[in-house]
Amino acid sequence: MPQLDTSTWFITIMTMLPTLYLIMQLKLLNTNYYQTPLQKSPNKQTSSNYWQLKWTKIYLPRLQLRQ
Repeated sequence: MPQLDTSTWFITIMTMLPTLYLIMQLKLLNTNYYQTPLQKSPNKQTSSNYWQLKWTKIYLPRLQLRQ
């Protein structure tokens, strides 16, 4: 049974790494990323009621368990 020749593995791996790096860089260079949306100035509504400015949650009353 012949032995596996590993003498060229080092050169193969060392040339593969920069090649893969360059391929990934070229792929990333051609990708289109979404631009961040422009910030809109918020339309502030003046309200005299304090509770209109504050977020409130409305909870349902707790259900009474029958005993």
